[in-house]
Amino acid sequence: MISAPPELLSDLTELYQDLHRHPELAFEEHRTAARVADRLRALGCETVEGVGGTGVVGVLDRGEGPTVLLRADLDALPVTERTGLPYASVHDGTAHACGHDLHTTWLIGAATLLARRYTEWSGRLLLVFQPAEETGRGARAMLDDGLYERFGTPAVAFGQHVGPGPAGRIGYRRGVTMAAGDAIRVRLRGKGGHGSMPDATVDPVVLAAATVMRLQTVVSREIAATDPAVLTVGSMHAGTKANIIPAEAELGLTLRSVEPAVRERALAAIERIVRGEAAASGAPEPDIELQFGFPALVNDEHIADAVLAAFTEHFGKERVVPSALIPASEDFGLLTDGGRIPAAYWFVRGSDPVAYAEAQARGRVAESIPTNHSPYFAPVLDPTLATGVETLAVTALAWLAR
Repeated sequence: MISAPPELLSDLTELYQDLHRHPELAFEEHRTAARVADRLRALGCETVEGVGGTGVVGVLDRGEGPTVLLRADLDALPVTERTGLPYASVHDGTAHACGHDLHTTWLIGAATLLARRYTEWSGRLLLVFQPAEETGRGARAMLDDGLYERFGTPAVAFGQHVGPGPAGRIGYRRGVTMAAGDAIRVRLRGKGGHGSMPDATVDPVVLAAATVMRLQTVVSREIAATDPAVLTVGSMHAGTKANIIPAEAELGLTLRSVEPAVRERALAAIERIVRGEAAASGAPEPDIELQFGFPALVNDEHIADAVLAAFTEHFGKERVVPSALIPASEDFGLLTDGGRIPAAYWFVRGSDPVAYAEAQARGRVAESIPTNHSPYFAPVLDPTLATGVETLAVTALAWLAR
C-alpha cells in the first residue's frame, strides 16, 4: 500500500499555498518552473528547464523497464480571485482558478513517494510539467521542442485534473473523455466615425452584436441534438468612448465538439455566419483566425481498465465513480502522438463533501458549488491533496513495479 505520509502532506501544503499565491499566465511560469526544477533536482531527477518555453522535464531512471509519463500543467488564468483564502493570489487579475497549482503539487508529491520507494520499481519515470495548457499551446510547444526525441517516447502516458464533486472521489471513464477544443478570433471591420452620425459609418458594434446572436444558432439549428457541441463567445471588444463609433470589433470564440465531422460542420458554419453578417452590414471582409485546436481526449480502453483496477484496489470501489463526458477540453491528448501512445486521464474531485451533499439535496449544485475557472474555485486540501498524489503514484507503480 502506497500512501502520502503526514510530513509529506504538510510539506506539499506549503508548496501548494505558495504556488497558489503566485500564479503565472501561459508561458510566463518562470517562478513556478524554478520551484519545480529545484524540487526535482532534490529528488535526484535529471532535470531540464525551458522545454517548450517554460516547461520542465524530470527523469527518474531505475534501470530496465517501460517509460511512464506523468504530466501536470503549470499555468494560471486571467481571473481575479474572490475566494477570500489566506493564501489567495497576490497578483490582481491572475489566479489559479483551474487548479493547475494543485496538479503541479500532486506530481511533485508522487515523484517524491516514488523516489523514496525506488527499490520497488524499475524503468523510467518521465515527469512532464507543461506550460500554457489554458491557451492550448503548451503540449504542442513541448513536442515541437523535441520532448520525445530528447527524453524518450513513453510506453504510456497519464494525467489528471481537479474538479467539482465530493473530495476524495475519483471520476473515471473509458473512451472519449473530454471534447476537442478550438479557439477562434474574429476581427470585424467597419467604418468609424462620430456617434451622432451613424449614417456616415459602418458600425462594427452592431455588426458584432448581430454576429454573436446569429452564432447561437450554430449548435441549436445546425448540429443534431445527439451530437455534443458547445459554441461560446467568450470575449467581445470594441470602442473607447460613448460618442465614437469604432472602426473595428473583435470576438473570441471557443468551440467544443467530439466527432470530427461535427467540428468541421461547426467551423464552416461559423465562417459562413461571420462573413454573411459582414456582407449584410456592408462591412469589409472580416478576418477569421483559428488560434489553436486540439483533438478530443480519448482514454485507451485497455489502459483505462488497468488503471481502474489499480484505483479500486487502492482506494476501494466506493471512491472510484463513473464520469460523464466532459465538454471542456485538454491538450494532454496531443502528448499521445495522435493516439500512438496509449494514455489515460481521470478527475480527482475537490469540493467540500458536506457542502456538496447539501447542495445536491437542494438540487442546487450548479448554483452553490464553484467550478473550474470561477473566481471562487478553491479545492479543499483534505483529502484532495493526498488523493491526487496517490492516484499518480499508484498508477505509475502499476506499470513499473518489479
